[in-house]
Amino acid sequence: MSQTDETPLIVERDGAVVTLINNDAPRNRMSLGYMDALEREVGALAEDRSVRAVVITAAGDEHFSVGMDLKQLPQGIAKMGSAEAVFDQRLRVLDRIERMEKPVIATLFGYCLGGGLELPLACHFRLAAEEGAKIGLPEMDLGSVPAWGGSARLTRCVGRDQALDMILRAKKISGPEALRIGLVNEVWPMAELKDRAQALAQELAAMPPIAVAGVLRCVVTAGERSLAEGLAEERRAVMQTMGTKDQQEGMRAFLEKRRPVFTGE
Repeated sequence: MSQTDETPLIVERDGAVVTLINNDAPRNRMSLGYMDALEREVGALAEDRSVRAVVITAAGDEHFSVGMDLKQLPQGIAKMGSAEAVFDQRLRVLDRIERMEKPVIATLFGYCLGGGLELPLACHFRLAAEEGAKIGLPEMDLGSVPAWGGSARLTRCVGRDQALDMILRAKKISGPEALRIGLVNEVWPMAELKDRAQALAQELAAMPPIAVAGVLRCVVTAGERSLAEGLAEERRAVMQTMGTKDQQEGMRAFLEKRRPVFTGE
């Protein structure tokens, strides 16, 4: 399958969960067409209140993504005017994903290299395959540096020492190793990985959306704020839930010893 013959991004919906699928199996390159489509979809999903969780995955079961299609870089420069503009688009899309006020889950399997790791690093949950995953930022082998925020987000995720070890040595680690260092949340057999991502998305979609958005704002931006600023943001998030139908439903369900049903109101 080639992105020249097929749509670069497949969008599937199951209730309040939307799944975005890179449609370039087996390598699932992050082509110009894929990034354009991803930017459009992410922008629309961020504004769609009926969507409560997003899964980002890829077609097939060989690789999540080998990263940017480097052969397209000259085409991208010609289209956008400069290499900086090409990279700026990718940074913009990943920032929008990270700051989306609904949970975004990524599946990591096979090659997850360069942009194929930087995209999952912008997501809120990362699930990896137990076998076969090769996860890393190999830009050193190309004489370069991660260009889509990988150095910053990987450091925040796993700490300075682990980030330096992975980036400077161009290491490619397995799913279990990624779990050990805190890079991913869960590891599953490849045959179960995508189903588990969907189950997690449905679980998160059942949570109260206003409260979920508040938690994401507080936690995602915590590293950018002082403690006092973080506490103030948390207070704003709490007050936004007070008196909502979901907050009232949560209290009633607790007193009635049943599971709450949240509507997003």
